[in-house]
Order: sequence, then structure tokens, then C-alpha cells
Amino acid sequence: MSAGENGRLVILSGPSCVGKSPLFASLGKFYPELRERLHKLVLVNSRNPRPGEIDGVDYHFRTRTQVEALRNNERYVVLEARSDLQALNMEELESLLRQGDTFFEGNPYVARELQIHSRLAHTKRLSIFISPLTREETEYLKVPERNVSLEDLVADIMRRKLLRRTRRQKGELSAPDLQNVETRASSAYRELQMACHFQYVIPNHDGEDSENWDAFYYPIGDARKTLFAFVGLLQGSVQPGVEHWDDNLLPRI
Repeated sequence: MSAGENGRLVILSGPSCVGKSPLFASLGKFYPELRERLHKLVLVNSRNPRPGEIDGVDYHFRTRTQVEALRNNERYVVLEARSDLQALNMEELESLLRQGDTFFEGNPYVARELQIHSRLAHTKRLSIFISPLTREETEYLKVPERNVSLEDLVADIMRRKLLRRTRRQKGELSAPDLQNVETRASSAYRELQMACHFQYVIPNHDGEDSENWDAFYYPIGDARKTLFAFVGLLQGSVQPGVEHWDDNLLPRI
């Protein structure tokens, strides 16, 4: 990177539990040289840590009141994301970009802000959306004769993934756990409608609930394909199966 030139902003987004976290973990495991080039952007988040998450590594975990107070700080952009309140430190992001490529992994609401914020107008971006459905599946299912509500179907797909993930993490589920699952599942279709704003869409049926990421050391199934597709995009090549979605693919609600 030459003097005065910033790195690019790599944005990886998609609905909750679609597979973003295990994808990034697999990148570090099998392609450590690529992972080391990415400076991870860590946001402030009002939710409690999940099992295995580390404060300052996954998020800066704070109370909702503390995150709300950041609205008065001009360095931060504060956003509602499902039931969470998240804060993005713009000065920290700009500093990371001056050091090289910077990586954001998270929900589409923050990702969209990173795409349109005026302070990032001249920033180079690589934006990737992970979808639980392929474009062909979506086209097939939305035909009126099939009598399928895509909104309900997407919510059901993600609800099942979220329930499996939460049971793996916690065992028995509490009432707040179930409410959190429902909030995230019901948001998934609206988030899927945002995929058209991303340069690339990688379909992936192996969400964070799938053992295909780590049960056999090497990923298998869609987890493997998704990893290879992600690595290809980081290296500047588009692998078979990587898609682009138009804004009219999903019916509006």
C-alpha cells in the first residue's frame, strides 16, 4: 500500500446464524496469511456475550444505557440491529483503514451504513452477503402457483438454525433465549432483501448450527464451498456459484 492510500473495507454480512462467524474462523484456520491481512473492526454491542465470545475481540460488550449514551459522541454511529443496539467508532475505522484492509463481520444494518456513510465515500469496498437460499431456489419458490410465503419460509429456515445453535451453546433454552431467536428469525427476510446492495452473494445452507464447518477438521458440504468462494473473492477471483441479486428478486413486504 503506497503512502496516502488506504486499505479496502471488506464487509461480510447476512442474517443471524447464516454462517458468517464459522466462515471467518475457517479463514483463520486454513488461510492464516489472508486472515492476518485483515484488521477486524470491533463494534460496541448492548447484548450479552454468547458462550465463547470475548469482550474486546468479538464486540465491546456494554449495557444498553452505555451504548445509548454514545449518540452524543460525534465519533460514533449508533444503530438499532434487531434487538441489539450497536455503535460504530468511525475514527477507529478510519485509523484501521490507514493501516491496511479492514474487516467487518456482522448484521446487514451496520453493513449498509458502512456502504453509504459519507465519511467512507472514497473507501474501496468488497461487500459480500451470505444467503441461506440460492437465487435459483428463490426464483422457484416465489412463483405464485407454489403458494409459498417467502417471508415465512425464510423465518422458519433461520428459526431452525438459531434454535439448533442456541441449544448447542446452552442446552436448555430460557424464555429470553426463545424471544431472541424469534426476533432474529423474523428479521431475516428484511435483511435478505438487502442482499441486492452487495457486490456478491454467496449462497450457504450450512449455517452456524451445522457441524460441516468443524466436525471433520476440513469443512465439507456448503461450508467448504462457501469458504472457497470467500477466499476467491478476497484474492480477486469469482468462483462458480457466487451470485449477484437484483432488487426485484424478493417480493417487497
